[in-house]
Amino acid sequence: MNKKSIPTVSSFRFVQNALRILKNPLPFHHENFEKHGDTFRLHLGFGKYVYFSRDAGLAQYALQKNQKNYTKSKIQTKNLAKYVGKGLLTSEGKHWKKQRKLIQPAFHKKQLAQLIGTLEEAISTELNRVTTEAPLDIFPLFNDLAFKTVVKSLFSNAVSEEKITKLQHITEAAQRMLVKELRQPYLLWWFRISGKLKKNLDGTLEAREILRELIQTRRESGQRQDDLLDMLLDAEYEDGSKMSEKQLIDEILILFTAGHETTSNALTFCCELLARHPEAQEKIISEVQKARNTSETLIEFIQTCPYTKQVIEETMRLYPPAYFIDRLNLESDTFKEMKIPKGTNLLFSIFEIHRNPNLWESPEAFRPERFAEGNSLLYSANYYPFGAGPRMCIGNNFAMFEMILAIAMLMERFKIKPKETSIQILPLITLKPKEAILEFQKR
Repeated sequence: MNKKSIPTVSSFRFVQNALRILKNPLPFHHENFEKHGDTFRLHLGFGKYVYFSRDAGLAQYALQKNQKNYTKSKIQTKNLAKYVGKGLLTSEGKHWKKQRKLIQPAFHKKQLAQLIGTLEEAISTELNRVTTEAPLDIFPLFNDLAFKTVVKSLFSNAVSEEKITKLQHITEAAQRMLVKELRQPYLLWWFRISGKLKKNLDGTLEAREILRELIQTRRESGQRQDDLLDMLLDAEYEDGSKMSEKQLIDEILILFTAGHETTSNALTFCCELLARHPEAQEKIISEVQKARNTSETLIEFIQTCPYTKQVIEETMRLYPPAYFIDRLNLESDTFKEMKIPKGTNLLFSIFEIHRNPNLWESPEAFRPERFAEGNSLLYSANYYPFGAGPRMCIGNNFAMFEMILAIAMLMERFKIKPKETSIQILPLITLKPKEAILEFQKR
């Protein structure tokens, strides 16, 4: 397949569907994958194209096998970076490699085991807000839960509720602003002259000052909390030097951004699926009760809840929070017979890869058992909930520990029933749930 024979969607079709795409691009993507196959290109005009793919082989090639030729696009390295700085998520090349090597040890399972008690405490506090008196939109609760677990894992109990709320508000406001910039680039001039852009950038400066004070207080106290902040303060580069204060704050802002919305999305979708599958709820509660009786530590408890983990994995297959991965190739390349010109924007639809009927049996069905031990290897090349290759999410173990604990503890307290007929989605920077209204009954 040469460049000319790659199926092309015209710029006219793009403009014709612009309003629909702005609202939800996924149906437009799906229609074109069904019509044109697993890879097509969209003509944006002026000779510019974006390549869309649900080919797991091409994704694996770009993200793992030849990842050095495929860099992140400006969405993260420029657009997001102006809010959160140059941390792991937004940096490239030597700087990224240096930071990844420095920070990786803090996210090893052995280190994270020290944080499990903090996670449990934060989760328990938020679950106390669940009411059985009326149907409840579960997303705001999980959104607060996920943000607070990140903050408390970083700073233990050193942050007041007022400051947590302020940091969360600033982080989420910046994310909403970024969505507007990306979805409506033609209004960028208005965002500038109206002061909307400046307001959000000023907000991130305020967040930086709060974090600077927290770091300074910790350093001056001389007391260890053995939390993520201590691990990051201890981390040394190869030459024995440590992170600058600015770099440390960049990395913390990245953890706030990447570590809370994706988790809250996944937990919400998980509950929506469980509400529609009471048999899965019963399997989880049976497993959790057994694990409580046989586990001596919290980490052991988490590790003896395999079915709960499978439910979460299946949730992230059907509703991957990071539902697309974008790359830009540095040099011309060829995959199989497809030529990829230098400077091509590639957009891998993880949502479509995870539902591709050529890769998955009954892809639309909720089947946690497909991730049971012995089966998961069959799908590993087609499954990207945390990305793949060297740029795979550094916090994947942290997220899984948190989600297993949250779902296990929720199931111990409640049965869930759905209120809506279908699960609704809102694809923004991440795949968000929409109107996740559920009914809770005490066990």
